[in-house]
Amino acid sequence: MDLLRALGTFVRVVETGSFSAVAREAGTSHSAATRLIGQLEAHFGVRLFHRTTRRLSLTEDGQDLVNHARHLIETTQEMEETLGRQRSSPSGLVRIGVPPAVATLIVPRLPVMFQRYPALSVELVVADRFGDLVEERLDLALQRGQPGDTSVVARAIGTFGRVIVAGPAYLEQRGAPRHPSELTQHNCIIHDTGPDSAHWRFTGPDGPVEVLVAGALRADNGEVVHRAALAGYGIAKLPESQVVDDIRAARLYRLLADYPSGREQMFVVYPSRRHLAPRTRVMIDFVVAMGRAEEARLADARVWGENDTAWLV
Repeated sequence: MDLLRALGTFVRVVETGSFSAVAREAGTSHSAATRLIGQLEAHFGVRLFHRTTRRLSLTEDGQDLVNHARHLIETTQEMEETLGRQRSSPSGLVRIGVPPAVATLIVPRLPVMFQRYPALSVELVVADRFGDLVEERLDLALQRGQPGDTSVVARAIGTFGRVIVAGPAYLEQRGAPRHPSELTQHNCIIHDTGPDSAHWRFTGPDGPVEVLVAGALRADNGEVVHRAALAGYGIAKLPESQVVDDIRAARLYRLLADYPSGREQMFVVYPSRRHLAPRTRVMIDFVVAMGRAEEARLADARVWGENDTAWLV
């Protein structure tokens, strides 16, 4: 038995929760993956999984082995990277947690990565917020603001803002606000990210302005808010990168351009610098380069067009 290969298969079964998924990754059969686990169980004389028709769960012995197996695999990968065997061709699956707005930036750029690293595969886990990276089986994640978890490594990739937008159908009916205080007279689409979601903050010529907005629609997913704004439900506050192309195409109009709503740093976070797999390292470099390129693009006023004042009549 190839012990290292069997341990690698075991760890991936734990991470994916599926023999079939691991078999597809390895380009082998379900029975071959099952056989490797059976060989491991015979080798150590223990049962590693509780198996039912619906799910897999680790036994106590399995939980103990997976910790040792991960350490051994990471050490082996680090050794191979040091010797240069994987540096030119990282391989395997990278799970990345990304907000919806970032996912739309990553997808068009991934073909370049796949062409450069043919053995690399990527799984995008799209959500507005992420908890524990290890529990969610994420190799890395992108998030706004400095992480509160000091156990993760955080690397800044750029500073981005949010803009106030609405679709032409809504503006034809209700007109555009000239000052943030007028938002109380409008139907606002609230992106629910926490207790302060309906408190929209701005900086204007006379200083900070805070408005408590309200509306008929609230959602905890940024892409839902984006789609609702395009459909004319009301006024939304959305990430620049998510709406800049809609503004240029006049699908959305930027409002209150003289009252910016603040900027935040975006970070790529990952559990540890130690034993960082080559596939994870190249993806971190990829998202950092993507973020800095997008920050530079959005800083160019020409990308925004000139339609933000069209409804101030």
